[in-house]
Parts: sequence; C-alpha cells; structure tokens
Amino acid sequence: MLRQFRPALVMIVAFTAITGLLYPLAMTGLAGMLFPRQAAGSLVMENGKVVGSALIGQNFTSERYFHGRPSATVAPDPADPSKTVPAPYNAANSGGSNLGPSNSALIGRVRNDVERLKAENPGQQVPMDLVTTSGSGLDPDISPEAALFQVPRVAKARQFSEDVLRELVANHVEKPFFGIIGEPHVNVLALNRALDALSKK
Repeated sequence: MLRQFRPALVMIVAFTAITGLLYPLAMTGLAGMLFPRQAAGSLVMENGKVVGSALIGQNFTSERYFHGRPSATVAPDPADPSKTVPAPYNAANSGGSNLGPSNSALIGRVRNDVERLKAENPGQQVPMDLVTTSGSGLDPDISPEAALFQVPRVAKARQFSEDVLRELVANHVEKPFFGIIGEPHVNVLALNRALDALSKK
C-alpha cells in the first residue's frame, strides 16, 4: 500500500516546493533585478523621503491641490474595532464599497458630490471619475478631463493663470500603454508635485 501512496506523496512535496517556494522566489528575484523600482512599490522620493507611490492614490483635500477619485476603503473604528470608518486610499484594506446602483447611500453620496462639483465649476459637465470610486479604492490616476475640470479651483487657490495650469495638466497626460492599452490618464501625485514645484519658482 505504501508503494501506491509514495508516488502521490512525492509529487505533492515536489510540486509544493516548485510552485510554492522555488517559482515565487525566482520570480521575485528576477523582478527585483529587472525592475527594481517597480518591485519596491514604485515609491516616489523627495529630499530622501518617501512621499508616496506612483501606484497608490493619496487623499488630497486642500483646495490648492488636484483631487483624485473618491475612495471607498475603510479601516477599523478606533472607538469600536467591530465597526469600520472611512479611510480613503487605505492600502491595507483595498476594495470597493460593493454598493449596487440602486443603493440609496451610494445614490445620495454621488448626488452630493455632483452638486458640490457643479458649485465649484458651474456650467461644466462633471467628469464621472470625480464621483465614482474604483474597484480597488486606490486608483492614483484621473482622466485628463477630471484634471482640467479642477483647474479653475486650483488656479484661484494658488492665484495662478488657468492657462498655465491647463498646460501643466497637458504635460502630465500619460498615453495608453503601447498606444492601445488603457486610456489617457493623469497621475495625481505627479501632477501635484509639479504644481508645488511651479509654486516655488
């Protein structure tokens, strides 16, 4: 009987070692050698300090900055660990809200966001990505239209010409990968860092 089980046990141990240990270690090592920046999290450094990641959004709320997409990520409530509280761009708890399109809480939140943005930039169509969350809740990018929509607010807060900021946005539009994969987008952290650099001139 042992003779019949031995091949199965050997295969389980061998494939566990190969697919569960050797292959992941080899791929991790190869990725670290070929793409060290990406393998380390695409961290963004400034004056020797990490200020963020090119892959994870940040919760910019000041009128002086461009804002990213809403984020539905949460964290444990410090007052009651059995509950959660909103924690935008919480990379430790990536996920969407899972609220359906007929959910009253989602409808109310989107309606309030649309009204607030319409008041911010009257007469302009509100870009969809400024009122909808991504599936991960960590999206670092917005559409060029969403960035341009925010130009009047940022220009007013920083006392800049709107034309200068439109040019700044245009210079930060990233094209689709290989020209066909994805959509044109703007990395919010990169745009806001360029905005701060512009303010220092």
